[in-house]
Amino acid sequence: MAPISAARASALSASAGTAGRVYTARLHTSLEAVKPLWLEWQADGVCTAHQHYAWAEGIAARLMPEGAELLVVEVSDAATGEPRMLVPLMRRRAFHHYVIEWLSCGVCDYSAPLLADASPWTTQGAEAAWAAVCSVLPPVDRIHIAGIPQQIYGVANPLALLSATRDSIQITSGLALHGEPEGLIKRICKPSFAKTFHKHCRRFEQMGGLSLVEADTPALMEELFGTLLELRLKRFRELGRFDLLTQQSAVDFYRNAALQGLSDGSVRLFGLRVGQAWLASFLVLARKGTLHGILLGIDKDAIANVSPGLTTIAKLMIWGRERGFDYFDLSVGGQGYKEYIGAASSVLAEICEPMTVRGRGANAVILFRSRAELYVRSKPRLLKAVQSVARSLRRLKD
Repeated sequence: MAPISAARASALSASAGTAGRVYTARLHTSLEAVKPLWLEWQADGVCTAHQHYAWAEGIAARLMPEGAELLVVEVSDAATGEPRMLVPLMRRRAFHHYVIEWLSCGVCDYSAPLLADASPWTTQGAEAAWAAVCSVLPPVDRIHIAGIPQQIYGVANPLALLSATRDSIQITSGLALHGEPEGLIKRICKPSFAKTFHKHCRRFEQMGGLSLVEADTPALMEELFGTLLELRLKRFRELGRFDLLTQQSAVDFYRNAALQGLSDGSVRLFGLRVGQAWLASFLVLARKGTLHGILLGIDKDAIANVSPGLTTIAKLMIWGRERGFDYFDLSVGGQGYKEYIGAASSVLAEICEPMTVRGRGANAVILFRSRAELYVRSKPRLLKAVQSVARSLRRLKD
């Protein structure tokens, strides 16, 4: 299956629709081709923090696998010619087959198209738009889009409305921030966590004063990013878990994103300091009243019986509320600390569509793996044993 040429891809266009609405689609193979439209919708349309242009540009420049192809589909209303949606994808070679995925490469929690405005989408309209998207995509064995939220800032995510979409094993968690900053943790979190947080703050204060510091200069950003990298890799080695930051390309991506964020505030880096010692560093995305926790590094052994990580999260929620943020996103994953804090969870969806016999085989493997993971998660003792074996194997590999 030969890759399509850039010239042919840029010219590809098609239309699809139903009796209700018809859409046309055009395939682009560079971000530059859609940059003006992307930036316009980023400012005035519906765009998640994970679909920010600079974030996508960094993925395309630093994280795409060798030989992968960038595919950005522009969807327009056939009747008016007005662009309505941008869908950033990529095609790569997987195990003996080709797959189209979201332009994520492991650094996007959520998959959602950029929308021209907050006009509501119907199932019929979403199906017609998706048919137009698929009509201009290159040959492929399967399409796999994970991390699909139901809504984007209150607007139905067109991807979530598709008949091909199903619930995944991924969940996302977060807390609504409301009211005055003072008393926020007691008001929105579980009582047990609020009690622990205030206890830990008192303990930290006794050790030399507690402060949450935002990186506001390149020098401080570099210092806090170095701290984040050091603490996170040390912690994950101890746990025997894989972390994306073991890859230099990912390190370069996040460092560059943090530096760019100094100018527009879309990416922010914080450190929790006691006296002159950094106990935690936290990279977050900020957009439209939401703070998204991305990477957290902690020194859990610095002070006995306290949690720098949970303290940093709580302090950052207070910081966010003081500045008008109304939601704190704890990202994807079912870690126990999220429930302990009091976060509400929701299931993310996915599209896993086979196009060929090879695609069906790959999908069968993915489905089996998902079912096996769900079964293991439902058995605490088995889960603990599996995690222990995985940690041991990673330590041997290291």
